[in-house]
Amino acid sequence: MQAYKLRGKIDATGNLVVLEAVNMPPGDVEIIVWPVADAVVSSPELVVESQEANPKRKVKTKIKALQAWFENTQPVPPDFDAEEARWEALKEKHNL
Repeated sequence: MQAYKLRGKIDATGNLVVLEAVNMPPGDVEIIVWPVADAVVSSPELVVESQEANPKRKVKTKIKALQAWFENTQPVPPDFDAEEARWEALKEKHNL
């Protein structure tokens, strides 16, 4: 499976508009959407609240490119069950 990263926008009616041509055969696709980083914050108050709610973690890694990403993630909750999460994802994927 090949993934494509495209730029787009949400218009005033709430429809997704893709701004680039996609070289793919016709058919169903699965779409994951997240806002562009500059467009997410619309006021300074939101920045202050988000920084207070998510303090940076101190994480050591040999992969320097991932250092900032690890610091901005939340630790796994103590009751997290990886097998249960995997099973839930498989049920959703295969409509079980």
